[in-house]
Amino acid sequence: MAATETAVQTFKNLINGEWVEAASGETFTTTNPANVNDIVGRFQASTEEDVVQAMEAAEQAFKTWRNFPPTKRAEILYKAADLLEAGLEQYAEELTREEGKTIASSRMEVKRSAQTLRYYASEGLNVSGETLPSDDATIFVYTRKEPLGVISVITPWNFPISIPVRKIAPALVTGNTVVFKPASNTPLIAYRLVEALHQAGLPAGVINFVTGSASKTGVPLVTHPAVKAVTFTGSTGAGEKINRQVRLSTRIQLELGGKNPLIVMDDANIDHSVELAVKGGFELTGQACTGTSRVIVMDAVHDEFVRKLVEKTKKLTVGNGLSKGVEVGPLANESQLRNVLDYIVIGKEEGAELVVGGEKMTDGEYANGYYVTPAVFVGVKPNMRIAQEEIFGPVISVICVTSFQEAMDIANDVEFGLSAAICTSESRRIQHFIQNIETGMVKINRPTTGNAYNAPFGGVKMSSTATYRESGRAALEFYTQVKTVYHGV
Repeated sequence: MAATETAVQTFKNLINGEWVEAASGETFTTTNPANVNDIVGRFQASTEEDVVQAMEAAEQAFKTWRNFPPTKRAEILYKAADLLEAGLEQYAEELTREEGKTIASSRMEVKRSAQTLRYYASEGLNVSGETLPSDDATIFVYTRKEPLGVISVITPWNFPISIPVRKIAPALVTGNTVVFKPASNTPLIAYRLVEALHQAGLPAGVINFVTGSASKTGVPLVTHPAVKAVTFTGSTGAGEKINRQVRLSTRIQLELGGKNPLIVMDDANIDHSVELAVKGGFELTGQACTGTSRVIVMDAVHDEFVRKLVEKTKKLTVGNGLSKGVEVGPLANESQLRNVLDYIVIGKEEGAELVVGGEKMTDGEYANGYYVTPAVFVGVKPNMRIAQEEIFGPVISVICVTSFQEAMDIANDVEFGLSAAICTSESRRIQHFIQNIETGMVKINRPTTGNAYNAPFGGVKMSSTATYRESGRAALEFYTQVKTVYHGV
């Protein structure tokens, strides 16, 4: 049964430890992409005034939080992880209702977020400097790693709790304070994360949470004098804008788009290769920056691969992510749906052959959602827009090649460089691929999607600023600065 306006809950911002309404008094609602008549919640339509208040609160809180014992910071992250796991089923359902992904994927994301909190709670106890030899026996030379200050965290809607956690957890455990603005499509699961951290005992002002449009909140999020670092995941266009706006002294971390290839060699296990293509291209409705959007296939196995890919694609069950047996949910919003449908038209006009999918679903239960059937193009040329531009939807372009070197050249001939995979058992090809593919992550006989929370994550070229990596121990470097001490006796 669809939610009614009177049953919709209103969620507030968190500023300086208090749940407050936006200064404007205005709110916005979010809806379920599987059924737009289902209103998920009402959230604060924040403005620059709210962000400034949050910045000031974070700046003040930093004075004491930076000196908080590391074990106490860790205890809070551990407790927040426990709270997330205790609410797993509720939070997974809410995530699916506001983003559209399957309930299984939502459960995995919430669990992973709890694991990430625990990982950084532990790693935070190991942040240290180093001692250095000195020619002067009366001087002790060493370094300290210290927090930066206020961190601005801006996150997307496709992984609306796991991406925020992998930014916020290392920021907090190293002694920084945070102003967090989630994507407006998925503020509820972000609210749950902040709620858990707040209930776990974070002091007032250490984390501040504001919702609203980027056009109304974006400028002070990246330009306020208190901001010492900005970490952003989202579109390349938005990232470029942020990069132009930040002050010279503001540290920046941008994780942006991808156009990730899967190379299928003639010695590959074709059934396994098809599994990887479907998982990487369709599992999250194609809405992952590491999603497989290009499959580059050797001509000797091309026809067999395409036949099996089409067969498997036709069998995928599309529907509401909360329903049993659904493998592909709706697109996250109307804009995403329009974008995917536009690229389907572009692909046809460019001369590629659409062999399956690419249709808007409108009958029955699909009438009120943003559904499209997973699509496969063949006969795709490397210079076509569908082979060059990020579609961010369930669309796979198959490109036929006659040599390994041609496959490598095509794989690298895009402006992005996030993730790439190859299916082969030939060790020399594998080593050449590892050394010469222009991406931040390399997968061998595995899908382009997926990354371990204890391993560095990030891209090259236009996929990232490539300054500091997210995830793993490497992420801690972004949130700390080195101070060198010459201690005379």
